Amino acid sequence: MVYKLFIDSDVVIDFFTDREPHVNPASELFELNEQGGIILYLSAVSINNIYYIVRKFLGHKKALDVVEMLSEMTEIIGTTKKEIIQALKNDFSDFEDSIQYSSALTIDGLDAIITRNTKDYKNSHIAVMTPSNFLKMKEIPGHKGTHPSQ
Repeated sequence: MVYKLFIDSDVVIDFFTDREPHVNPASELFELNEQGGIILYLSAVSINNIYYIVRKFLGHKKALDVVEMLSEMTEIIGTTKKEIIQALKNDFSDFEDSIQYSSALTIDGLDAIITRNTKDYKNSHIAVMTPSNFLKMKEIPGHKGTHPSQ
């Protein structure tokens, strides 16, 4: 089974900036994506935030390289007026997360939203997990971990 995961920008930033202690689980997700065990989805709205923060760590040129890599490594989904209107109706305290959630709702067969800020998605009707929890809970082809029932 290939899992479809919507990743929050914090996970992407952890991966590209080697933020400890979060870089290893984020790296495993991107590795599994490359191996075909999962498909990572990212909101186009997140690209600006990712660029802005990564630029502080790596500079302008490398931050643009990160955006280019993301466009190759992930499925970037758009945000339209429909998602913005939905985000206004969601009962989320963080509007950016509400937009991301509304965008995630458009993905057929999405298995989970992956974020370090699970509390920000407490009203989600989609499973919400940290990268570590997802890796522990799911048996993925090629993944070193085991399924919790084993």
